[in-house]
Amino acid sequence: MAIFLMDDRQQCIFMNEAAEALTGYRLDEVLDRPLHDVVHHQHPDGRSYALAECPIDRAFPECERMQGEEVFVHKDGHFYPVAFTASPIAGDDGEPVGTIIEVRDLTEEKARDAALKESESRFRNMADHAPVMMWVTDPSGFCTYLNRQWYEFTGQTDAEAQGYGWLEATHPDDRQRAEDMFVSANALRSSFRIEYRLKHASGAYRWAIDAASPRFGDDGEYLGYVGSVIDIDERREAEERLALSEEQLRLALDVAEIGEWDVDHISGSMFWPPRVKAMFGISPDVPVTLDDFHNGVHPDDRERTRAAYESASDPDRRALYDVEYRTVGREDGVVRWVAAKGRGLFDAHGACFRVIGTAIDITARKAAEIRLQQLNELLEQEVAERTAERNRVWEMSRDLLGIMGFDGFLKAINPAWQTTLGRDTETLLALSFREQVHPDDHQAVVGAMERLRRGETVEGFEDRIAHADGSWRWISWTLVPEGEVFYAVGRDVTLAKEAALELALAQESLRQSQKMEAIGQLTGGVAHDFNNLLTPIMGSLDLLQRKRLGNEREQRLIEGAIHSADRARALVQRLLAFARRQPLQPAAVDIGALVEGMADLLASTTGPQVRVLVEVADDLPHAKADANQLEMALLNLGVNARDAMPHGGTLRITATRDSVRTPRDGLGRGHYVRLSVADTGIGMDAATLARAVEPFFSTKGVGKGTGLGLSMAHGLAAQLGGALFIHSRERIGTNVELWLPVSASAMGIDDPSPVPLPDSIAGGLILLVDDEEIVRTSTADMLTEFGYEVREASSGEAALDLVAQGVTPDLLVTDHLMPGMSGVDLAVALRRMLPELPVLIVSGYSEVEDVTPGLPRLTKPFRSAELAASLAAVLVKRA
Repeated sequence: MAIFLMDDRQQCIFMNEAAEALTGYRLDEVLDRPLHDVVHHQHPDGRSYALAECPIDRAFPECERMQGEEVFVHKDGHFYPVAFTASPIAGDDGEPVGTIIEVRDLTEEKARDAALKESESRFRNMADHAPVMMWVTDPSGFCTYLNRQWYEFTGQTDAEAQGYGWLEATHPDDRQRAEDMFVSANALRSSFRIEYRLKHASGAYRWAIDAASPRFGDDGEYLGYVGSVIDIDERREAEERLALSEEQLRLALDVAEIGEWDVDHISGSMFWPPRVKAMFGISPDVPVTLDDFHNGVHPDDRERTRAAYESASDPDRRALYDVEYRTVGREDGVVRWVAAKGRGLFDAHGACFRVIGTAIDITARKAAEIRLQQLNELLEQEVAERTAERNRVWEMSRDLLGIMGFDGFLKAINPAWQTTLGRDTETLLALSFREQVHPDDHQAVVGAMERLRRGETVEGFEDRIAHADGSWRWISWTLVPEGEVFYAVGRDVTLAKEAALELALAQESLRQSQKMEAIGQLTGGVAHDFNNLLTPIMGSLDLLQRKRLGNEREQRLIEGAIHSADRARALVQRLLAFARRQPLQPAAVDIGALVEGMADLLASTTGPQVRVLVEVADDLPHAKADANQLEMALLNLGVNARDAMPHGGTLRITATRDSVRTPRDGLGRGHYVRLSVADTGIGMDAATLARAVEPFFSTKGVGKGTGLGLSMAHGLAAQLGGALFIHSRERIGTNVELWLPVSASAMGIDDPSPVPLPDSIAGGLILLVDDEEIVRTSTADMLTEFGYEVREASSGEAALDLVAQGVTPDLLVTDHLMPGMSGVDLAVALRRMLPELPVLIVSGYSEVEDVTPGLPRLTKPFRSAELAASLAAVLVKRA
């Protein structure tokens, strides 16, 4: 503190060292000089400072203490601010005898005040331009400052907001809570953070977050708070939507029975919820590690699963972890199927630190797939998968997730678009809807967008989207509008569409097959009964012819009747071929040689207007077939082709080798010889093609065909274990394909010499069994003519009764299918009693092909010579 002492003349008589330091003068330089003249005679702007105006000098004459601030002039000429106190000194008589002046240098204090004002100015300027609301309080909590953003947001005036007026802008339900928080924090002088609703100038309340920190001076003095208020209404709304979305996702995961998993790739620790543990047969409360996962995977699937995990966690590949594998329950030993998907998470250095994903128990689905494979039906089912985090669902979903604009362009899409459509994201975003959607679907898309513009949600909408390879993918959409965009979830249903089409075709094929089977059973039954009718007719006519009864005209009539009966027998054979009940003699047949051998016959049959071409593949394997029946079928197909080319054309017969890896259309897996008969004729329309193999169906007109050619070929192929296919287009031609299984044995058919028909057959007792009396009677006449004694029985049971009564036959001739006991069952029963008994089975069916191959058999109808030859063969074999 600088001290000056003035006498009654107001001249300096003393100054301390502090005064010398303050003024730059020594005491001897100012003694007996008015202080005003030394340090206070001039204003900073250069004007003279009159003594009469000086408050310091007025203290003496006015006898009053004066204090205030002034500006002194230093000895070196610079000005500096000071604070002064001038106090008059009174003598014994009370009159002033001098003045003591105390002076304090305010230079540093003024500088600090200036700096503080400048700082406050900068703070206010910054606060008023800040993007958030800001406020300042004094130590008592009284709000001394609110920035421009506060007033613009709330609409309050300065008078309304100062002090505690800011509380009036808070929501009534939040006001007490906000005040309590502020008062409590102010008392503790601690930072605080609170969210409350703040009234907007529009009158609406919006959520805001208020955060503040205490201020302290350099000396630690508490100065109050500085805080900020941020509008978080949109964020709160987004958080609420996110919470709802997460809850919906959680519910969806629960409903879909999807489990989440999370692997710490560095430590090997792993998070499995109870649902995933259950997939590995582990109790919910048992801790697990990555080793439990590897050990729980089925041994046959471990390498594939490990490779998929390594690809997902490899920084270079970063593949989608997408694998299906079996697990073996650690506690229960149950084998389950699991489908897992996931992705690796990588740090800034590219190192994988986590792998997360989902898992779902697909045991039931796998079982269904196996059942479908066994039934030759293939249906593929997609399972939409979701994860706990919305962005992971976006990344990992197989469904097409997208944000679309009403301007016709995609705004954002997930990776499934690239996987499904084969185009990169940049290309897809650059293409308009019109460029991506199938032209036939444009109008439907326009209609869907109109509904979206009206605010409607569109579900189950399907259109075709272009794939990069030029094909089209059927996508089923769910579309939800929101503002200028709409959100889309699409699923690729192409395979489902194809599967549905294949199923419809398979059902139609099944109906056709059942229809043909019913016709075949009916036809076979008719043919069997017709054989029984023909047998006595042909036997009687044969007897009349051999005995040469009647005159020449009557013999011609008998011969004509026999010819007609033979034609009827051939017709029955065709019916049995269609019904797949024709007796066959399958063997290893060289199809190439058979076709080439028939080329000339087909050429002569089809006539000069038809060009016959034969193409046989090299090294063609032998096929399982009946050569005679196959030749007949081939000849019938050639005649059909000729009739389809009334003005000539080309008949191409091709034999090639083919294989079937997946069972289809009646063909099992295996190797086949494909015999193709193709013409360039008029072809068939769809209706005709659908009925082409029906028996007696013909387009040739009355008297020009039996309608059994194709049906016989169809039955022949099916009976041999193959199939017949017909491809035809009107005005293009028809191609009939016979698929015959490759023979398991090499070609090696002996040509046994025919059994000579003896002039006379040794006599003996024949037991004749047939439920048809007229057939039994006709056959008995033939046997009697051969010199046999014949005992007749109308059933197998009746025949056993005769033997039980003492009849001992030398030979058994029996029908096969009869009410009650069959002929084969009868033969087996009699041979238990008579082990050496010769047996001849007679039948109008071919079922004897399937039972007891060692028994000789004769097919109805038969003539006397055929019966004699069969008996001779039986007796020769016995001998």
